[in-house]
Amino acid sequence: MRRVIITAAGAAAAALVLTACGGGGGGGGGEDMEARGDITIWYSNNEAEIEWGEQMVEAWNADHPDEQIRAQEIPAGASSEEVIGAAITAGNAPCLVFNTSPAAVPQFQKQGGLVNLSDFPDGDDYILERSGDVAEQYRSEDGGFYQMPWKANPVMIFYNKTMFADAGLDPENPSLSTYDEFLETARTLKEAGVAQYAINPAPTSEFFQSWFDFYPLYAAQTGGTLLVEDGQATFDSDDGGAVAEFWRTLYEEQLAGQEQYQGDAFADGYAAMAIVGPWAIAVYGDAVEWGAVPVPTEQGTAPDETYTFSDAKNIGLFTACENKATAWDVLKFATSEEQDGIWLETTGQMPLRQNLTETFPDYFEANPAYEQFGDQASRTVEVPNVPNSVEVWQTFRDGYSESVIFGEVPVDEFLTDTAGRIDELVAQG
Repeated sequence: MRRVIITAAGAAAAALVLTACGGGGGGGGGEDMEARGDITIWYSNNEAEIEWGEQMVEAWNADHPDEQIRAQEIPAGASSEEVIGAAITAGNAPCLVFNTSPAAVPQFQKQGGLVNLSDFPDGDDYILERSGDVAEQYRSEDGGFYQMPWKANPVMIFYNKTMFADAGLDPENPSLSTYDEFLETARTLKEAGVAQYAINPAPTSEFFQSWFDFYPLYAAQTGGTLLVEDGQATFDSDDGGAVAEFWRTLYEEQLAGQEQYQGDAFADGYAAMAIVGPWAIAVYGDAVEWGAVPVPTEQGTAPDETYTFSDAKNIGLFTACENKATAWDVLKFATSEEQDGIWLETTGQMPLRQNLTETFPDYFEANPAYEQFGDQASRTVEVPNVPNSVEVWQTFRDGYSESVIFGEVPVDEFLTDTAGRIDELVAQG
């Protein structure tokens, strides 16, 4: 669930800064990429992911008596990023971590903690064959893959059908495609008094919060542009301005809240809409009569052309691993078509596999609520794989909060000034 993930991520900015002080070593393994034997892996403490992990390990171990997997949940800490960074510094990281944040990869790589998967003879071919073009945004600046694209939770607009009907809106065909339509619908919801706010993304200052307000809409508005490309911030533009002004209007008209809500605003009926991924289907279940549509764009974009934020977690292979050849084989086994199918059935999260809905037609036929997310998974934008990634997002969030959420700085000034600061951070390497 995103609520669990982002709570853990809250300490990541400070944690990554601290681990950066540990120097560039950290890995205890040698350069041998052909060694085989037992390995250790960590996976998330999410119940469904543990269930998947346990069956994957059992299946591998049954067929590989001389190359056994020892598996455990990621050790407790302020965040998984902090725990992984500390393990890199200490030289005792596991071979594989099935919960690696793309935002943390540049720092883990800088610490010398991650193996370049492209160094395996079939590394690039396997990754690209599985994930297709979407994999390219996970390459590092040196052209290598230091993370295996694994699974995504592409975010969309969830809306409360009961509230829409109570406000006199069409609950089956909501008018949410363009900014003007969305704003008019939000005003109608507010005026009808069905919820405190039309939509209520967290207005707090953590670096990752912009992944669930500005960034999905920016991805959609630009047809898939990252926040930073070719070493330069991209959002000081007409498209960036359109997205920021849209959110500014929501806050200015009190259609979105400027104070943190303690709980799940959508589940609790505090807001009529939310930006969330397919994890929410199981969480909300029958408690909320919900629908889902793509995030809006200024002029309206066809659903099959709309991009969004991926909310992905990937797999890292760490340099402390002594048996890297086994780890690579396990990584491929865990992301095989068979295991991706079990993952989908167990968690409802989308494997980063091209032609997903065509590969698993029986699943999506049996679970139609997930089909639009399976289709959306092919059109996702990731956080840019750039130096100082967390600092980049914190800088963006600080400027966004001041300007868009609280209206203290003009939007155009925020865009220009923040883009300049981010360019400097990326250039520092």
